[in-house]
Amino acid sequence: MRPKLPIQCPGCENPLSVSQLSCSVCSTQVSGTYSLPMLLQLTEDEQNFIIQFLLSSGSLKEMAAQMGNSYPTVRNKLDDLIQKVQNLKEKYQS
Repeated sequence: MRPKLPIQCPGCENPLSVSQLSCSVCSTQVSGTYSLPMLLQLTEDEQNFIIQFLLSSGSLKEMAAQMGNSYPTVRNKLDDLIQKVQNLKEKYQS
């Protein structure tokens, strides 16, 4: 199993930032302080929901059937995710 990319500080739960990137081929390293891309700031479950949404061509009815949930449950989850992305977008643009 591959390790998961942490998005929150385990000590204070604030968002983490990227401070170094490296090339596995030539070992070049780039250092600085960079924000994680907006979609990487979502939890793994939220990212999987978005992937499932795309794979079902945006059909919440199909997603509900595949997930074994009711349509309103899936709709509410989408609405919560939309609100979270809007909040991240506002922070990201500030």
